[in-house]
Amino acid sequence: MFINFIILYFLIISLTAVIVTITDKYKAIHHKWRVSESALLIISALGGGVAMYTTMLIIRHKTQKLKFMLGIPLIIVLELIIVLLVLNYVR
Repeated sequence: MFINFIILYFLIISLTAVIVTITDKYKAIHHKWRVSESALLIISALGGGVAMYTTMLIIRHKTQKLKFMLGIPLIIVLELIIVLLVLNYVR
C-alpha cells in the first residue's frame, strides 16, 4: 500500500515538472509571465528532477544555465543517496 503511494507521488510530481517546464518555455517564447527559477528548482527537489531535466533537454529550455544543467543532476544524485541510505537503514 505504501509503495503504491510513493509511486503515485512520483508520477504526479514528474507530470507536474514536465507541465511546468513546458509552460515556462511557452511563456518565454511569447514574452509572458514566467515561472520563477526557484519554483523550478523546488519542483525538482521535490522529486521531479529526472522528468524536468529530461524535458529541458528535449525542448532545449534553460540548457544554457549552469544552475539548471548542474543543479538538477546534483539534486537527483543527492536524492538517490538519501533513498539508498533510507533503504539501507530500513533493512
